[in-house]
Amino acid sequence: MGRYIDDILQPGEKVLYSSNLHWVIYARAIAAWIAAIVLLVLTRTTLNENLVLFLLASAAIVALAGLYWFVIAWFRRWTTETDVTNLRVVHKTGFITRETFEISLDKVASVSVNQSIMGRILNYGDVLIENMGNDAQPIETIASPLAFRSNITAR
Repeated sequence: MGRYIDDILQPGEKVLYSSNLHWVIYARAIAAWIAAIVLLVLTRTTLNENLVLFLLASAAIVALAGLYWFVIAWFRRWTTETDVTNLRVVHKTGFITRETFEISLDKVASVSVNQSIMGRILNYGDVLIENMGNDAQPIETIASPLAFRSNITAR
């Protein structure tokens, strides 16, 4: 399966910049796996058999939740594409049901970047692209949002 942008490029159109969702979308899964490891370590600190069984069961449930969250985040990241070409901005999400928006670079009125403190440290954030028709298209948790904005506005 190829990339969506490769299927829709017009003659003479070139991809200038591609971005994806930031790896921070895996944070919930990582936290769950850390919690499962802590629960497993706690089983070695107690002699109470019932408490050990409870901790093992809890670790298994938390690890399964972490696996579920990992798969959801991975699929979301795998099915999301964000590209800037020399003619337009293209954003696609979804696999079976697909949502896309395309904005011609000539029609982009402004590009806003919102970053939290962690977003600045880890280089991710939300981008809001406004077109001439006063419509705004958000792209959440994108990697390198300032570079993405620069590739849109530097014309």
